[in-house]
Amino acid sequence: MEEPESRRERIRGLRGRGALPHRHAMLIPRCRSVHTFGMAFTIDAVLLDRANRVVTVFTMRPRRLLLPRRGVRHILECAPRAGPLPGDRLTFTEAAAIDGNEPWGAPGYTLSAAP
Repeated sequence: MEEPESRRERIRGLRGRGALPHRHAMLIPRCRSVHTFGMAFTIDAVLLDRANRVVTVFTMRPRRLLLPRRGVRHILECAPRAGPLPGDRLTFTEAAAIDGNEPWGAPGYTLSAAP
């Protein structure tokens, strides 16, 4: 999982990539709206509330705009049908290593979904 560290990375997001690996995601904190302009692939936009609970999931094809939603605090962008489901609560924890069997992961982070 990655999280944009600068304003420039946040604006660029997933644009310019050929595809999004099945177990990869981008968390955009303090975000209520996203778009897929300039993207060449479909994503799932997982909308999270303040408690990191999944409010809803939208599958977005390229060149689409998701308008702001009430109660949304963060958005997780992931491969279609690869992310958590509405009602799941996500926890983000630091990890020393990823063994490759985690449902989500990248160096330094794991993401787990729990009802």
